[in-house]
Amino acid sequence: MSPLKALRARTNGGAQVHPVDEMLPLGKLFTLGMQHMLAAYAGIIAPPFIIGTALHLPTSDLIFLISASLLASGVTTLLQTLGIWKVGVRLPLVQGVSFSGIASMIAIGKGNPNGVVAMQVIVGAVIVAAAAMFFLAPVYSRLLRFFPPLVMGSVVTVIGVSLIPISIGWLQGDQSRPDFGSPKNFFVGILTLLLTVFIVKYVPGFTKRIGMLVAMVIGTLVSIPLGMVDFSRIHSSQVFAVPGIFHFGMPRFDIAAIISMVIVMLVIMTEATADMLAIGQIVDRPVTAKDVANGLRADCLGSVISGGLNGFQASAYGQNIGLLIMSRVKSRFAVAACGIILIVLALFPITAAVVAVVPLPVLGGAGIAIFGLVAVNGIQTLSKVDFHDETHGAVNALIVAATLTMGILPIAAPSFYAHFPAGVQTVFSSGIASGAITAIVLNILLNELRFGRRRRTPDQVRSTDSQEGC
Repeated sequence: MSPLKALRARTNGGAQVHPVDEMLPLGKLFTLGMQHMLAAYAGIIAPPFIIGTALHLPTSDLIFLISASLLASGVTTLLQTLGIWKVGVRLPLVQGVSFSGIASMIAIGKGNPNGVVAMQVIVGAVIVAAAAMFFLAPVYSRLLRFFPPLVMGSVVTVIGVSLIPISIGWLQGDQSRPDFGSPKNFFVGILTLLLTVFIVKYVPGFTKRIGMLVAMVIGTLVSIPLGMVDFSRIHSSQVFAVPGIFHFGMPRFDIAAIISMVIVMLVIMTEATADMLAIGQIVDRPVTAKDVANGLRADCLGSVISGGLNGFQASAYGQNIGLLIMSRVKSRFAVAACGIILIVLALFPITAAVVAVVPLPVLGGAGIAIFGLVAVNGIQTLSKVDFHDETHGAVNALIVAATLTMGILPIAAPSFYAHFPAGVQTVFSSGIASGAITAIVLNILLNELRFGRRRRTPDQVRSTDSQEGC
């Protein structure tokens, strides 16, 4: 038996290694890592592109921000999946650049004379806020008891629903191109979706496990004769480049900006907790308060590193949850391979340019499948909740309804919170964060407490009754 096979087959007290800790052959690690990377790639490069454009940075700085974000995402993914000391949840969790801080960072940019100064202020705020939250992670993790299946199912469903509009946007194509929203974009995207479904259902073996990756390759090939693939990015890219530390100069520490980024970090930690609990359920390794603290430390440390690289906050990526459901491969080492690939893409811009030729409609077609599966997983979790109990069934149903409403609100009415205070906008402009807060608060008020006293569970009631009978 080869050393690699021996590692995969090792036992612990007679029990087989948990699928999360299974080491796969290098070929499978690479292909599964590529699949996760493709699912996360567009999400990772979008925030630096949006923020850099809003700050009116030149193209060279935009490219630098994207490379820095890829590098930080790869490093943080390795921290999260492999773990160091008390850093990392050691689950198959892809880390990328969070969308939660975009609005706050653009607002910071408007309050500074130019984009370079704005980046110095943003970097300083990100580093301070992330470092503070690193030490507060254990305190935050003690809130784990407030995430029962009712809350978890509602939040995971919101995660899936809130991600679906992203895939619809990708399906329409690039807004800067004249073919935005054209029928050919829709055709290529839906073809990718149908190919994914076909491969997963009918193609046997390992190909079935990487059905989305195969469908995306075919979708890209079909896009070439339709003029949807831009190869110019490959020719104009550098072969090798290392993102420098503090590219825009030494960070500046502005109190208002730091407070804003602390709020953003709290939102990110709420989203990350929901993602970790969802992943734990999917891979059949329940997440404890200690695990949550370790995972949040990885997010925060990764955000500090990202700030040093002139990047932004790191966060768990919900879109890759759907891939775990579809591929049924639970190994954290497959996601660690994704982290290594992201680092390679950051150091070799020309390889990142090759990945970037995948048209957005192809990503959109694949995204519909994987994002929808996240919502389905949330619905499956909600199936464990009692909605028929005479006393609490209706209450549980209303909590789910309110959570879905608050989660969908920022999507259905993007300007709804436009006239609210900046702090409220920062928190509730994220459907995931607002949905999670709604579910947690309502569950505490309506299920955990009753007239100022914590409601007893059926098990506690039976235990008290038996004691009274003795």
